[in-house]
Amino acid sequence: MPAFHFELVSPERLVFAGEVEAVVVSGTEGEFTVLKDHSPMMSTMKPGVLEIAETASKKARFFVRGGFADVAPSGLTILAEFAIPIEELDGAKLAADVKDAEEDVADAATDEARRLAAEKRDQLLELKNALKL
Repeated sequence: MPAFHFELVSPERLVFAGEVEAVVVSGTEGEFTVLKDHSPMMSTMKPGVLEIAETASKKARFFVRGGFADVAPSGLTILAEFAIPIEELDGAKLAADVKDAEEDVADAATDEARRLAAEKRDQLLELKNALKL
């Protein structure tokens, strides 16, 4: 299968860059697959699992917490709010983080603190659901 250039960028670093055959993206309007010579487009992304096929036998999966996908003639660039390889996630730690976040929501002293704590909790729950844990 023909390859194209792909970059996954988070605020902290360049997470992935290279030639790939396909990328499955969790767009806010639905999941879509980008292949070589895909029509140019931009999409916002929802939290979910990004699947990268470097070759038919070499694949990588990342959890991405939203961002933007830009498909251009030069390839695909994803600007992610947060991205982490799936294999680096720990189900027990994630469950503990959700519990802590729920406690932070209950203990919040102001509406703004409650909103921020609820947003963090919701993102953790989205991650848990995306990974089917």
